[in-house]
Amino acid sequence: MRTAICPGSFDPVTLGHVDIIRRASKLFEKVVVCVVYNANKKSSFLTLEERKEHVERVTADLPNVTVDTWSGLLVDYAARYEDPVVVRGLRAVSDFEYEFMMALTNKKLNPIVETIFLASDERYTYLSSSGVKEIAFFGGDFDQFVPPEIREDLHRKIDGRSQ
Repeated sequence: MRTAICPGSFDPVTLGHVDIIRRASKLFEKVVVCVVYNANKKSSFLTLEERKEHVERVTADLPNVTVDTWSGLLVDYAARYEDPVVVRGLRAVSDFEYEFMMALTNKKLNPIVETIFLASDERYTYLSSSGVKEIAFFGGDFDQFVPPEIREDLHRKIDGRSQ
């Protein structure tokens, strides 16, 4: 059985992320959402544990989806699975260049790791976690960009940071 791995920082998880995960769950028997610690990100809004719990909550209705965390190279995580496929969402051409280079690097590091790209739904091509965080930090209405299951948590987190 081929396992799809949907990696990301999910800080926070957006409706665009959920769309890619849901679509991957229709294509593969098993999907693992891998919430990663990314040392290249300047700072995290949510802890790794909070991000994992949020992704678990928004995918609870998908029986073939599990959520895990990882800190390290994605290919090392993928090596845990017999026939892994990394699933990445693409919003724009600018995403493709970066993701293509990462896919080639991963393939060089571990030839068994395949990568497939899913084009974002047009409703989410502009949407990013960074954009959601910026809207939230400046007091904007971010509810329309994140799943309803986590909105209250995000509002509490923002309210706690502003005090």
